[in-house]
Amino acid sequence: MNVLVIGSGGREHTIVWALKKSPSVDTVWCIPGNAGIELEARCVSMDLKDEKAVLGFLQEKNIGLTIIGPEAPLVDGLADVIRDSGRRVFGPGRAASRLEGSKVFAKNFMKTYEIPTADFKAFSYPEEALSFVKSLQWPNPYSVVKVSGLAAGKGVMLCRDATDVKRAVDDVMNNKRFGSAGDQMLLEEKLEGEELSVIALCDGTTLLPLVSTQDHKRLYNDDKGPNTGGMGAYGPVPQVTASLWREIEDKIFSRFIKGLREENLDFCGVIYFGLMLTADGPKVLEFNVRFG
Repeated sequence: MNVLVIGSGGREHTIVWALKKSPSVDTVWCIPGNAGIELEARCVSMDLKDEKAVLGFLQEKNIGLTIIGPEAPLVDGLADVIRDSGRRVFGPGRAASRLEGSKVFAKNFMKTYEIPTADFKAFSYPEEALSFVKSLQWPNPYSVVKVSGLAAGKGVMLCRDATDVKRAVDDVMNNKRFGSAGDQMLLEEKLEGEELSVIALCDGTTLLPLVSTQDHKRLYNDDKGPNTGGMGAYGPVPQVTASLWREIEDKIFSRFIKGLREENLDFCGVIYFGLMLTADGPKVLEFNVRFG
């Protein structure tokens, strides 16, 4: 079988590297790829929003499976285009990808299906957000500002006081620092505890979790310095006891699957649960709809 991988980063390089080991795979193609991936796969440049060109490429190269790596083409609905053509694709459709593409949608999904998460308020207008901030007595838990749309991992601001929050709201909604990703925003309760990541394969009715991990985003040792895209990860996480894992399965995994089913969301791909292990139990910080 010929396989196409969409993306150009280390994640896609890893996927290509693994595919090359499979006796079931003949040729691996990658759009657009990079210099490292080009050592393993045949890379081509293409506008992924040109549906006719993408489907023509799949037909011409007899692609039996497409694996979509990054979030942007998933949120744009590329998986729907390929799946609707009758071809196999690994990646959720546009509707399900809102779990990552819209933090407001994701938080409302969690609220509806009682998935533990931080308390939050959602806003579409800066005046509403600023009025809410003004009504609060400080200190208070609502000190995390998040843009709702895709912001390349940079759309979260931890604030110390009301002045910080007002500045962040102004930056997001008036100055448009994150463009249209900040058309909606969240003001969230700050959670305390250790972070935990769980990635699972999902077909919409079943979850197959991979090993639990913790990643380290701070630039320096001892959780100091600015956040980066990632300074390394390890797993399994020794703090995850059997009883904690059962709680994650009962309160998060099972309710997530129930939500997919009741919302009729087409989900065939990867779901990433970013969790915080709080004194009140595990709570979801965010969903990603692809490998980290």
